[in-house]
Amino acid sequence: MALNNTYDARLLAQETTVGAGLQLLVLALLGTAIGMGPAGWLTGLAFALATWAVLTRALRRSRPRSFGPANRVTLGRAILVGGVTALVADSFESSPPVSLLVGLTAVALILDGVDGKVARHTGTSTALGARFDMEVDAFLILVLSVYVSMSLGPWVLLIGTMRYAFVAAARVLPWLNAALPHSMARKTVAALQGIVLLVAGAGIMPLEGNAAAVLLALASLVWSFGRDITWLYRHRHPVEEREQAQERAQETERAQETERVLEQERVLEQERVLEQEQQVRDGVRELVEA
Repeated sequence: MALNNTYDARLLAQETTVGAGLQLLVLALLGTAIGMGPAGWLTGLAFALATWAVLTRALRRSRPRSFGPANRVTLGRAILVGGVTALVADSFESSPPVSLLVGLTAVALILDGVDGKVARHTGTSTALGARFDMEVDAFLILVLSVYVSMSLGPWVLLIGTMRYAFVAAARVLPWLNAALPHSMARKTVAALQGIVLLVAGAGIMPLEGNAAAVLLALASLVWSFGRDITWLYRHRHPVEEREQAQERAQETERAQETERVLEQERVLEQERVLEQEQQVRDGVRELVEA
């Protein structure tokens, strides 16, 4: 029986397996309801497999004591996002039921404000949970931008890909990985993207109105990213200094390890020499005694 304060891989594997099973159930229900084509099925299955694999690997690396109620809410959102992803992929072959697409998206967006509150209320906030929530949000925005781009044009994809471009740039410019200060404006702009894309995808406004709303959302996103990047650039030196200090510490540690190895080799060599000298003396003593 697993203890509450110990890591149990089996219990965590059960959580992710149940999530994958529920994702397959949602896809089966969607397929039955709308007659989803191969593109929707394959994309939905790929999403389910990728979510299961990435989440399982993250849990093994972070080794949490339990999955937690907040992560269950986020996993539920991910399942809904998987359904939205399948519907959007299917829309390339046939027009999806807009009401179903909007309904799943709306529930996923509403639950976005629930998992954080659950984590804080239950005292189960973790770095893994925050990253899981962020990735689900980002992917939903990407999928919605793909759907809306089919009616407004490929420029809408800038909304969905901007965050991934930032992550890619951070691999080249490490100072972009520094922690940002809390900002309500950043959260508001992020939430605005999903709402605007949902409204545009629902088609409740004229095409020109949708274009204007999405363009405004994109402008606010560019402003938000630009402000954060500017702040990170101005504060990049402490980050670079920490990295340089870490590199120096690693170099010192490597040099010390090399010195320890050389010292061990010198000690072993001295022991071999002493052993050989002792063997020579023993041999001479044996000859004298003989």
